[in-house]
Amino acid sequence: MDLELTGRRAVVTGGSRGIGLAVGRALAAEGADVALVARGEEALRRAAEDVARESGRRAIAAPADTGDDASVAAMVGEVVAQLGGVDILVNAAATPATGAPFTDDDLDAEINVKVRGYLRCARAVAPLMVERGWGRIVSIGGLAARQTGNLVGTVRNVAVAAMTKNLADELGPRGVNVTVVHPGMTRTERTPEAMAAMAQSRATTVNELERALEGAVSLGRLVTAEEVAAVVAFLASPKSAALNGDPVVASGGARGAIYY
Repeated sequence: MDLELTGRRAVVTGGSRGIGLAVGRALAAEGADVALVARGEEALRRAAEDVARESGRRAIAAPADTGDDASVAAMVGEVVAQLGGVDILVNAAATPATGAPFTDDDLDAEINVKVRGYLRCARAVAPLMVERGWGRIVSIGGLAARQTGNLVGTVRNVAVAAMTKNLADELGPRGVNVTVVHPGMTRTERTPEAMAAMAQSRATTVNELERALEGAVSLGRLVTAEEVAAVVAFLASPKSAALNGDPVVASGGARGAIYY
């Protein structure tokens, strides 16, 4: 299937690793020019070089802190200067929610980056999309939006879903679709670190935790960052016009649960 992404300009936050980098690769492979955004400049530069080499498309490093208004505004200005505009925004800049003990300051920081940060980026690019009459904003939430046991993860992901629906109702009539993707536990280069933290918080071993997580998935295994990225690439395309505002779960299936 041709996703009709050739020549589109995409901004992917959290783009130096994990799901964000996988999304950048997927969009570039479909013909989009990509701006990868993250705070670590060296890792970001290497990621952009890899994406450009693999895809033959333009891939630029656009360092920014999505927790800061001025940094986001400057980043978008730089992307427009280099790529000529923004057609697609993928919000993926967030730390994994481990369920470890947290303080009020931790919660404030998580909300500032994953909720307000996503909103900052959406507000910065939406006028560009509305002006052209077409755009896609896809935010990476998390399956904690539908589960208890991780207060920070639940709060921030439910907030992202609520933000998505509000933006979809506002921007949809102007040609801009807004969706949220809820991955479950996803295999990335950070999985061993995240598994260790989760196991410690649950007083279990990593092997026992991994077996439990895989057993809770209808697929029988954890999905990969590349598999989540394939879903995001479709949502970022013109082919996804029928999807707007509602969450898309890319977890491999929560065993036993029925949503209708």
